[in-house]
Amino acid sequence: MVKQWLVLAAAAIVSNAAFAQVGTTVKEGAKATAETAKEAGDNVKAAVSSEPDKAIDKSKAKAHKAKAHAHAKAAKEAAKNIGK
Repeated sequence: MVKQWLVLAAAAIVSNAAFAQVGTTVKEGAKATAETAKEAGDNVKAAVSSEPDKAIDKSKAKAHKAKAHAHAKAAKEAAKNIGK
């Protein structure tokens, strides 16, 4: 009975760790998608704007691109760690 309980507890711990990594992967992937959408919006806004707003929108788009890249990298790392 005790051995069964220990096996069940160990399985629960392992599955909880895997679910946490999946949650991180999904969350970071969603953040990357959101930042990419913001980047696209700022690029479109910059295309129809005149100076100095154009420069501001272009810099915002670059910032969103950098954030999207960082979130995508974090999602990739979390995906690698699933099941370890």
